[in-house]
Amino acid sequence: MGVLKPIYKLYEWYISRNFKPENMPKHIAIIMDGNRRFSRIRGNMGTIEGHKRGINTLESVLDWCVDLGIEIVTVYAFSIENFKRPEHEVEGLMKLFKENFENIAKNKKIQRNKVRVKAVGKLELLPEDVRDAIKIAEDSTSTHNKRLVNIAIGYDGRLEIVDAIKKISKDIREGKLNPDEIDEDVVNGKLYTAGLEDPNLIIRTSGEERLSGFLLWQSSYSELYFCDSLWPELRKVDFLRALRSYQQRERRFGV
Repeated sequence: MGVLKPIYKLYEWYISRNFKPENMPKHIAIIMDGNRRFSRIRGNMGTIEGHKRGINTLESVLDWCVDLGIEIVTVYAFSIENFKRPEHEVEGLMKLFKENFENIAKNKKIQRNKVRVKAVGKLELLPEDVRDAIKIAEDSTSTHNKRLVNIAIGYDGRLEIVDAIKKISKDIREGKLNPDEIDEDVVNGKLYTAGLEDPNLIIRTSGEERLSGFLLWQSSYSELYFCDSLWPELRKVDFLRALRSYQQRERRFGV
């Protein structure tokens, strides 16, 4: 790897040499897929260790986003379907979430770069200690306004839309909303991501080419990029390729 590092650095420069800052996506969403496959391929690595490697990758990606001027990152960390995984894996993941949300309050990079952290999803489904850790992370970054990291945890895109419909129905019953007033802005305001701009680019790792219920409403006009690398082994050159692909596209909204 030591011999390859200068080559990768050169390749990173080559890929990004013509990047246009004005055409950089403001909001990137990422489906971090492949942690379990990574651990299986390694053979002697436990599943939770694969997820730990994935957290290291996320930290690197967030550093790259800061360097590139990307303001908003939304990552798919844990779906409602993931609760069906083996009990030991779910418990191990919840422990990781608790530890890492708590560590956000002490993370000097996050504080220095003024990153606000927010969890989105059906948080009531999470263990109490994880919810407490999320509150610590959100409270400790609540005044930051330069960048935003959304962590989708206990998330399902269909349920998000169902919950939005329920909230709208409640407003109608209570006389706060006329059905004729329902439009996209009203729906947007009832989503878990209320007030957030839709993602410009959605990246999924591991070679799978589907959204798996991620940001179903918000992704209507997002550009999609699918990467073969498993999430824990994602390199900066892989990330830069996704951005290069985005910058080379002619975005069409409804055309």
